[in-house]
Amino acid sequence: MGADQGDSRVSAARDRILRRIRAATGTAATPEETDAAYAALPRPYRRAHHDPAATDVVALFAERAADYRAVVERVAEDGLPGAVAAAVAAVTSLVVPDGLPAGWLAGLAPGIQLVRDEPPLSAAELDQIAGVVTGCAVAIAETGTIILDHGPGQGRRALTLVPDFHLVVVRAGQVAPDIADALARLDPARPHTLVSGPSATSDIELIRVEGVHGPRNLHVLISG
Repeated sequence: MGADQGDSRVSAARDRILRRIRAATGTAATPEETDAAYAALPRPYRRAHHDPAATDVVALFAERAADYRAVVERVAEDGLPGAVAAAVAAVTSLVVPDGLPAGWLAGLAPGIQLVRDEPPLSAAELDQIAGVVTGCAVAIAETGTIILDHGPGQGRRALTLVPDFHLVVVRAGQVAPDIADALARLDPARPHTLVSGPSATSDIELIRVEGVHGPRNLHVLISG
């Protein structure tokens, strides 16, 4: 079935449903009137539970991310290479996504193996690598969430889900006060991965188990 034919069937089904609703409710609104009425509904939603103008959003992000059991550090720009090196001191191998600033890795110990994702590594190959270091697209102070859009320096989604350790560098200017502001900064055409702490679940007997759906360890360096 072609795309045009599929769209017409969806439209016809929508019209049938709306006709049944009008018949049941005694209304005769057109789809356009219904859409306009929906758009006109007041939406006085609270965007955040703090006043962004009076809040250090970077400090709030650090606090909320730490609440999720991530290791969070604030570092000066010139101290970033040293902080990266210290964060991965116990890691034997790292995936390095294309576009990651080379200066971030300038202080690494010579024994750490740096692996490129070219050609793309298989899941089995990624599972043999200890960690990954990436940047991010934006971070949310309100929720302590990091958002990846898998652009330069972030790599494809599998790179940040399979290795057991994920080091993320967040620029202070990338921290948005709330979800609405963060979404406004993103390109909706790109894929997005939201990271709120290390992977964890409490589905079985409410016992927290980490590393089930992604990295067991999340380390965040806030630069600037």
